[in-house]
Amino acid sequence: MSLYSKRGVSAQKEEVHLATQSLDKGLYPHAFCKIYPDVLCGDTSWVNVMHADGAGTKSILAYLYWKETGDVSVWKGIAEDAIVMNLDDLLCVGIYDQLLFSSTIDRNKNVIPAEVLQTIIEGSQAFFEKMKDFGVHITYMGGETADVGDVVRTIAVNGTMAARWPKDKLVTNDRIQAGDVIVGLAGFGQTDYEDAYNSGIASNGLTSARHDALHKTYAARFPESFDNSLQEEVVYIGPHRLTDTIDTGGFTTTVGKLLLSPTRTFAPVIKELLQGHFDSIHGLIHCSGGGQTKCLKYLPGNFRIIKDNLFTPPPVFNLIQQASKADDREMYQVFNMGTRLEIYTSPADAAELLAVAGRHGVNAQVIGRVEESSEKELHLETGSGQWLKY
Repeated sequence: MSLYSKRGVSAQKEEVHLATQSLDKGLYPHAFCKIYPDVLCGDTSWVNVMHADGAGTKSILAYLYWKETGDVSVWKGIAEDAIVMNLDDLLCVGIYDQLLFSSTIDRNKNVIPAEVLQTIIEGSQAFFEKMKDFGVHITYMGGETADVGDVVRTIAVNGTMAARWPKDKLVTNDRIQAGDVIVGLAGFGQTDYEDAYNSGIASNGLTSARHDALHKTYAARFPESFDNSLQEEVVYIGPHRLTDTIDTGGFTTTVGKLLLSPTRTFAPVIKELLQGHFDSIHGLIHCSGGGQTKCLKYLPGNFRIIKDNLFTPPPVFNLIQQASKADDREMYQVFNMGTRLEIYTSPADAAELLAVAGRHGVNAQVIGRVEESSEKELHLETGSGQWLKY
């Protein structure tokens, strides 16, 4: 059993999928989000989408960092995480504007004071204002903030995003076909809409990252930061403290800043692509829960996905793998490993899509291709040169 499983989490969410397998898959079963007819207005040429996600256990990392450094601004990043994990999923069905967002924050009032709530709420509004500058309009509808200390040990920051969208402007992944190439967008580096270097960690696999990278002393100092029923052998087993300095090869930062980089949104890039190159986009996949294997869930038929030119994993993933001793198979299944979003397109159209990403400072390259197959399968080459099949 993997360390990830021993900590009570699953990269593939098998039990969740089992529990929901009998539910209606919506109008387009292969689309990245569930899409329904327009029940709000009854227009058959429009659809409704509502999506829920959040920062996950990354909020616990923010809690540790805040307690250790006193820097309350770290919670602004958690606000962005909760929004972007919704927004970028909706981007993958073609929705990029006139969105509604409602936050859901559950806290233990005994350990999370009002200043943390205020920072999260203000951070959310600041992110919406920034996106407005790029023509991505998100209306903040408020939400629920509950004091539920009997339910949560620290804080859970989540949200729901909804939109009404024209049916003929959807990306449903049904156009993915053999012969397509895959343009990958990197989650690391610094774009023209980010204020600092982004490590690329996003908001998946943070249970693993936290326990594998951080030192056992965090368990003793902050017992409220983990499930006390876990076996000691899987709790904070790493060598690092959040304030340890790390040389990335280009600059020096801290472990905490690498692990807490806000999830990058690709909204400015995808909005421009959808407006100017809609017909070139055959499919969109957000490499979130499930990492590089996420694509297998949304293929419209039996295809072989070959990923033989993924980005070299940025330093944060090397840090996690060295601390955890996890093999490449688990790393690429849990983490995005630096390649966060996939655009399926024809070889002839790839250059134009790469150019748009480049203008925004987003590293982009053709990372692979789609081939005919008798089954859905994924072959990928890791940063260490190993080939894996899923």
